[in-house]
Amino acid sequence: VFSWNIMIRAYAENGRVEDARCVFDKMPQRNVISWTSIIAAYYQNGDGNESLKLFRLMLLEGVNPDKVTYISVLDACADLAALSEGKKIHARIADSGLESDVIVGTAIVNMYGRCGELDDAKRVFENMPQRNVISWTAM
Repeated sequence: VFSWNIMIRAYAENGRVEDARCVFDKMPQRNVISWTSIIAAYYQNGDGNESLKLFRLMLLEGVNPDKVTYISVLDACADLAALSEGKKIHARIADSGLESDVIVGTAIVNMYGRCGELDDAKRVFENMPQRNVISWTAM
């Protein structure tokens, strides 16, 4: 799995998302890093919709997201102003216990802010147990 994941990331970093997807689709086994790599590849190359589709497929296949996965899909939601999807992801994060992570919390604040939900962004920000300069900037 490790070598396959490296190939996905290498293709994605060079803007070759279709090649990254081809590698992903041919993988005999996938883990959360595989899924996160392809989700991030689409987001970073301007296709947030495909990132969110892959995220839903990942959940259907029973793979649990990690904080890097959540950050990628929250950023996709922010870019797409996909507030409804962002709220669902926020609820999953809260259930997973990752909401208190400063990086994940900042991504949630950013998503709400970019979707125009400043009250929700403020509420999340104020409930963060720890903040950094990026959190403050997002707010």
